[in-house]
Amino acid sequence: MTSISREQFERLVRQVLSQLPEEFKSQLNNVDVVVDTAASPTQLIGTGIEDAMELLGLYEGIPLTERYGYDLVLPDKITIFQKPIESICETQEEITQEIETTITHEIAHHFGINDDRLEEIGT
Repeated sequence: MTSISREQFERLVRQVLSQLPEEFKSQLNNVDVVVDTAASPTQLIGTGIEDAMELLGLYEGIPLTERYGYDLVLPDKITIFQKPIESICETQEEITQEIETTITHEIAHHFGINDDRLEEIGT
C-alpha cells in the first residue's frame, strides 16, 4: 500500500481529467468530480458493497440516457475515494492508473453504461 497527500491525489485526478478525449470532456457539463477519503454509509446504499474500503469511485446523478426535462438541477457528482485506491496500489504509478480506470468507469455510468455492460466490455 502506498499513500500520498490529499493534494497530490487531487493533482493526479485533475491530470487524468485533463487528458480525457475532448468528446468525453464536452459531455461532462454539470458534473462535479471530487475526492473523498472513503465512501460514507449513505454512499454505500444501493451499491451492493458493505465495506467502504472496497468502493473506489461513485457516480451519483442521472445518466445522460435517462434525462428528460433536465434543467436547473444540481450537478451530478463523481467521487473518487483516495484510501481504497491507495490500499490496492504499491506505487504512485499504480495509483495514477487506478484513478484513470476509476474515472473512466464512473464516466461510463454518466453515459448510461451499467456495471454488467462494463464487465462485458472489460472495463
